[in-house]
Amino acid sequence: MTEGTVDIDGTEYKVENNTWILGDDDEVIVIDPARDAEKILEQVGEREVLAVICTHGLPDHVGAAIEVASRDEAVVALHPKDKPLWRETWSETWPDIDMEDDGIFGVADVQLDVMETPGITPGGVSLYCEGLSAVFTGKSLQADGPGKIGGEYPALPDQLTSIGGRLFTLPTDTRVLAAHGEEVTVGDLEPHFDGWVSGSLTRTETEDEGPLTDGTRVAGIRITPGDD
Repeated sequence: MTEGTVDIDGTEYKVENNTWILGDDDEVIVIDPARDAEKILEQVGEREVLAVICTHGLPDHVGAAIEVASRDEAVVALHPKDKPLWRETWSETWPDIDMEDDGIFGVADVQLDVMETPGITPGGVSLYCEGLSAVFTGKSLQADGPGKIGGEYPALPDQLTSIGGRLFTLPTDTRVLAAHGEEVTVGDLEPHFDGWVSGSLTRTETEDEGPLTDGTRVAGIRITPGDD
């Protein structure tokens, strides 16, 4: 875990990021390298970094990507729809691999399956590892529910479609390993889905516009500094 701040529309937010290192004694894949390459590489140790995979193009997901990858000349993977976000952090380079839905990465005798889960960003992905009964969800889904940016849901209908149509089709004992927060399971979160669709994520005590045709609500989206 690394920590730091991100700036969203002139407001700074304190953020703690999980970077996941998946592999064995010889080789690893690094998922969501945040801002501290030295700390990440210290955990990697002498193992070879085969790939750096970014579930989103947001700065706190890609901030250490180039430095972590360059040590072992590893490839960097990102969904092409998040390339504009990537360029906000890395203006003079591009990722090596354009990830697409149903793409596959392999390391240490297990397989990572790419699942497109847009919502937080247009090119957001999750990485499902059936062999470890785990899914790496970035900001798409966290222990406290759908992720936000600066207290807002950029495209909540898309995000809920990703969660319900992709992530909640996985076995209930699948571990949800997000870019922020603690570990939970699909079974822990799935019972809350109907409430999210009916508007519980955006409803306030004083403002309630009723459900839209897609089941979401327009009211109650607030930015709370320090709340990721």
